[in-house]
Amino acid sequence: MTKSLSGVEESPVRARKTRMGLTAALCAVFVAGMVGMSFAAVPLYRLFCQVTGYGGTTQQAEAAPTNVLDRSMSVRFDANIANGLGWSFRPAVRQVDIKVGETGEVTFIAENRGTRTTTGTAVFNVSPLLVGAYFNKIACFCFTEQTLAPGESVEMPVTFFIDPAIQESRDLNSVHTVTLSYTFYPAETEVSAMAGEDRVF
Repeated sequence: MTKSLSGVEESPVRARKTRMGLTAALCAVFVAGMVGMSFAAVPLYRLFCQVTGYGGTTQQAEAAPTNVLDRSMSVRFDANIANGLGWSFRPAVRQVDIKVGETGEVTFIAENRGTRTTTGTAVFNVSPLLVGAYFNKIACFCFTEQTLAPGESVEMPVTFFIDPAIQESRDLNSVHTVTLSYTFYPAETEVSAMAGEDRVF
């Protein structure tokens, strides 16, 4: 006979069942915790990228800086469309030259070439990746979802600047060209709608 946690003697079989139940409960708590962490990982990673510029993630700013440096940089623009959206997407100009700290504005053009209204959302990054911590956007179509009717075309502006603090980074002293890249994907609501259509027989 063994004693339980309450001090009452119990049979070996009952004690074994108690230990197995406790182990199962701990395993269930562990699994639930891991599932919760997996759901939290995506927003936490996104926040980390936005704060640090990791992976070429650009920053968001309320206003441009007051000081403009003599250093000039070329900003190239890249536009892509993921499968399933049925849009065309391109920058109005392929490249602009601006001074560090100066506000730049460019326009991207999207057109829905499909036969139904669709909604897209844009993801973005810059290269070289280290520039992401200094590339700031004041306004961008990528901050919200975009919905286009069949045949509809829209001009979407981006207002940006390169933070003068880039001058303090020795690793980026030799960088004179930056590429800002966008890829439009079907929005989550759009993916759900397409999945529903696939289930219709």
